[in-house]
Amino acid sequence: MATSASAVWKVLAGCRRQLLSSGGPVYAAVSQTAPKNPHIRTFAAVRALKKDKKEDSKTEVKKERRVIRDRRKPFGLGAPVDDVYVKKFYPPTVHSAAEAIDLLKRFQVLDFTPLSQPVYVELKLDMKLEKKKKVDPFVSTVLLPHPFKTEVNQVVVFTEDPDQVEAAQENGAAFVGGEELIQPILDDQISADFYISVPEMLPKILPLKNKLRKKFPKSKRGMVGVDIPKMLKLFRTGHGYMVENDCVVKTQIATLDMPNELIFANLQAVLSDVCSHRPADLGHFVERAALSSQTSEDVEFNSKDILPENEE
Repeated sequence: MATSASAVWKVLAGCRRQLLSSGGPVYAAVSQTAPKNPHIRTFAAVRALKKDKKEDSKTEVKKERRVIRDRRKPFGLGAPVDDVYVKKFYPPTVHSAAEAIDLLKRFQVLDFTPLSQPVYVELKLDMKLEKKKKVDPFVSTVLLPHPFKTEVNQVVVFTEDPDQVEAAQENGAAFVGGEELIQPILDDQISADFYISVPEMLPKILPLKNKLRKKFPKSKRGMVGVDIPKMLKLFRTGHGYMVENDCVVKTQIATLDMPNELIFANLQAVLSDVCSHRPADLGHFVERAALSSQTSEDVEFNSKDILPENEE
């Protein structure tokens, strides 16, 4: 019995040593590998990734912007050798005014479009003056030698002189009067295409300035004077136009069914009136001129050939 008891105690002692030796390093390993600041390290790593993504997107955008093709028109190939060619590779053809009118009529026949369609002229102006000044955009009225409109414009005359009132009524004024016309105009009871006045009435009709705006009588446009019959003839049958986009005039000058000579005469009248708004010694006022109909493309023409020498 003594021998068996001693053997049991030896076995138990060996098991105890084995348990102690296997359990000690486990606790030590766990304590050594535990991170001290896990939140700081994780947050820093995420911020670094975001910066890298932003830099990558910037570099990609820059690369896309650099790849831009040169879209300039490669002029310099000379005149086209055929009547079918790619327009962007050749400079525009500049015709004479008579040739441009003929081309518009040929386009109408080929396209089967109405013959009575309007004819337009488009002018690009050089608005520069001396010492970095510019010509102010203007509004003007020209008396065409061959009017294309059948109806006449409605004109209001501001005057209180009995003789001028009678002259205005005899020459076709729509309304004639003095201060009594101010309130009906403000109330939209009276409206017209043009408003003309004698110099004495300008201070009295100042309340209409905001209402009429560009139609308010101005001496620069010939709407203020004492020759009532002459002003009525101009504004009842005249053709108005204005400068748009600081340097462009586009207005109708005729209809396509008019003879070529009449269209040419109207064109010359409009060009002469436009060039009168800048001194002639500063060079040619018109940089580009083109004719077109309602259904055709622009046909460029040389405006210098149809202007008198003193207006070039």
